[in-house]
Amino acid sequence: MLKFYYHPLSPIARRVWIALLEKDIPFEPVVVDLRGEQMKPEFLAINPFHRVPVITDGQTRVIESLAILDYLEARYPTPSLRPSEAEAIAKMRMVQMVVTNELTTKFPTIVLAQTESEYAAAAEQCRTAWQFLDRQLGDCEYFGGATIDLADIVAGTTVRLGVRLGLSVASQPNVDRWQQRLAARSAWQACAPSDNDLATWRRWVKLRIQRHQQRQRRQLGRAS
Repeated sequence: MLKFYYHPLSPIARRVWIALLEKDIPFEPVVVDLRGEQMKPEFLAINPFHRVPVITDGQTRVIESLAILDYLEARYPTPSLRPSEAEAIAKMRMVQMVVTNELTTKFPTIVLAQTESEYAAAAEQCRTAWQFLDRQLGDCEYFGGATIDLADIVAGTTVRLGVRLGLSVASQPNVDRWQQRLAARSAWQACAPSDNDLATWRRWVKLRIQRHQQRQRRQLGRAS
């Protein structure tokens, strides 16, 4: 049986989690304690970059969420979460990459914001991504039209997290209706973190960023 290595608070792992549920793929969940278990030799043998998610499917091992989503779609094609026409495939990939490169990268600033002005500035940086997603959605229920696809899964997990962090999408009515529609789906409800879980994740992200910044300062100090 397919094994899914993840942590329930990881928004990146949640992409794969939702895809597994939406496609109704049987899997064995393996929670990786990110307080150190990801650095143990047993897990490093699976992913030397000590990150989740990872899947193993028989002799096949796949790391990186987008690669895992592509694998699941090719290996378990029914129900399909991938369009077949060239334009629709390009749209799906555009949405995935814009969310990954232009939106997800802003969230650490959102989490670390100490003042309302810092938070507002970070939220403003997300505006272009919101507008792009709103135009891509148009009047459709999902990026894939009437049915959900991999663009919805990648974008939806990120946008839903942003909304939970306090970012408003009210000015983008297509995105707002869409993210509420996703939230009502059973697969998304099964993976949704509680408020306490979200608070724990925020503290964890802050701690990781602060430790990274401390290491950088020490390295700069040694170099000088």
